[in-house]
Amino acid sequence: MTVATRRDVLIGSGAIGGALVVPLALGAGRSSAATAPALAGNAWLGVDGEGRVTLALPKTEMGQGILTTITMIAAEELAVRPADVKVTLADGDAARFAPIDQGTGGSTSVREVWQPLREAGAKARVALVNAGARQWGVPAAECDAHDGAVVHKPSGKVLPYAALVASAAAAPLPADAPVRPASAYSVIGKSHRRLDGDAKARGTAEYGIDVVVPGMKYAAIAVSPIFGGKLVSVDEAAARAVAGVSGVIRGDDVVYVIADNTWAARQGITAAKAQWTGDAAHAGAQHAGIIAAVNAALDKPGFVAATSGDLAAAREGAAHRFSATYTQPFLAHATMEPGNCVAHVHDGQCTIWTGSQIPSDARKAAATRLNLPLEKVTLHNRLMGGGFGRRLEPDMVERCVDLAKQVPFPVKLIWSREEDMGHDWYRPAYADHIDIAVGADGKIAAWEHKIAGSSIIARLMGPAFKGVDDDAVEGAITPIYAAHARKVTFQAQESMVPTSWWRGVGPLRSAFVMESAIDELAHQLAMDPIAFRLAHIEDPRARAVLEKVRDQSGWGGKVPAGTGRGVSVIHLWDTYMAAVADVVVDKDHQITVRTVHVVVDCGQAINPSGVMAQVDSGVIFGASAALYGEVTIANGRVEQSNFHDYRVLRMNEAPAIHTTVIENHEKPGGMGEPPNAVIFPALANAVYAATGKRVRSLPLQKGLGTA
Repeated sequence: MTVATRRDVLIGSGAIGGALVVPLALGAGRSSAATAPALAGNAWLGVDGEGRVTLALPKTEMGQGILTTITMIAAEELAVRPADVKVTLADGDAARFAPIDQGTGGSTSVREVWQPLREAGAKARVALVNAGARQWGVPAAECDAHDGAVVHKPSGKVLPYAALVASAAAAPLPADAPVRPASAYSVIGKSHRRLDGDAKARGTAEYGIDVVVPGMKYAAIAVSPIFGGKLVSVDEAAARAVAGVSGVIRGDDVVYVIADNTWAARQGITAAKAQWTGDAAHAGAQHAGIIAAVNAALDKPGFVAATSGDLAAAREGAAHRFSATYTQPFLAHATMEPGNCVAHVHDGQCTIWTGSQIPSDARKAAATRLNLPLEKVTLHNRLMGGGFGRRLEPDMVERCVDLAKQVPFPVKLIWSREEDMGHDWYRPAYADHIDIAVGADGKIAAWEHKIAGSSIIARLMGPAFKGVDDDAVEGAITPIYAAHARKVTFQAQESMVPTSWWRGVGPLRSAFVMESAIDELAHQLAMDPIAFRLAHIEDPRARAVLEKVRDQSGWGGKVPAGTGRGVSVIHLWDTYMAAVADVVVDKDHQITVRTVHVVVDCGQAINPSGVMAQVDSGVIFGASAALYGEVTIANGRVEQSNFHDYRVLRMNEAPAIHTTVIENHEKPGGMGEPPNAVIFPALANAVYAATGKRVRSLPLQKGLGTA
């Protein structure tokens, strides 16, 4: 028998109550002893002594529906109803979930847990079936699991899981535990209501901003509005004069006001009238100069991200050449729930309550900030009112623990909308240049794509960065359009503006540029944009979504004057998606999105209604950014402060969205980002169809101008 190491066998948390825990790395030939009359498939899935399935969510729920989706996968393999699975949001604990990463981003949640969770559930189910067969003295092949029980098919005898868990846990895990075939699915592929919907609708769900702990005080924060700026002075007397204010704490570039409630803390921050001095290198920075530097970076050679064929030879004798430069602005996340965190530092330890996309990394960041051993820091993760990549950064937790270590009580720090907007980690501004040569045969002969912008990967990798940001070039290096020769380069261009992940980031940038360029090329060649795309797409799944959206949208039909119809198709995050958007542009050049048709092939759709909800979310979020989104810099600070000057679609402006989910049983693709990426170029192409003006610089409304 192989002896399991500490990494191999982990004792589960309270979610599965000291159960037998089998990590994902435990393979055939190993065995484990039970520590309690309970059975667990791995460190985050279990069946307790009463037969209840428990699931510690290894990912974060921020409105995308992953809580429901992962529950459905577990329920399918364990033959129970989704409602019978008890799910908990897990604390930050990288070791417990390894090799599953607790980070939630990049549309990876389902793609990452799909197979290991099914395998874990299958092991638990087969172990229970084997236990039932042993108790009856019958072959296991005559038994199956159904509705939380093991059934002996010939006799009809039934044993609930509760009666079998102890026996199943005492035996070695089955070496052969095949997952259920798609033909046997009773949960996966069927639309299911959101399991967290009732609590959210009734206001009983606890988000990070809802956390209250005994003895807690509230704090507001003001950080230097100038990038790199420092705190000069604070009117502490005025701040303390506000009823309920109990403290003012200064930092190098920050001031906190502590009070009995949030309103008093906010009033105190206003009364404090903090004064700042700007960093000499940043205080005079202007938006035009920052963007000009990004555009100029396209003239540099760049680092080669992908190359194939001979560009020069492919361009010889080209029947048509097309080139264009596209630019995209800095974008804020603008989540509905602003930044917030509760922390209590005491007795050489720290407890944190927040909503984070990286709970284990945020815990580690707090430990580093406080110079504490990791085991002395606990991070309780909570629901989030939107993340979109903003909570992939630990700065909110870091600021909170900076404050908490200076006071003897738990403190709840809440960012105002203005602070949240002015101190975001923004989506990079990008510039792209496309050069396409079409041969006499009508096929794409040469495709050159130059990309410039801030590199998130370079910041994270430091000296190990070798020049190509893999995220920034994603999509561009794996296009769906065939070409005889291709070259893609990337050139990093930084500014004082901090950049990070934003719902789509590099692949979204690629989608906007490539689908705009291919649309322009089709029009220049006097070809129907969908027909031209189909002439250059070989992938059958990409063709299928494009053909279906063509048919379902009524593409080619007559549209009223002032109305335009635009199309786009993508293969990103292992998902295929096509969209047709109808827009109206009035006499004042104001754009209204009327209708959007979307066809999606995301492989196995675990919860089709959840997929459609993601499409609704992504289309509206993406349309807001494509039409209006832009963060600008004046004198080293962000100009936008709230939704009055960082506009998002209002309810009455939301388009009618018609979504079709193609059924298949391929491995699941991501759904958080594809709808956001596909809508950008669809809208740009629709605006051109409506006006005859091609907008190559986002946002669209600004690029189109006003009458």
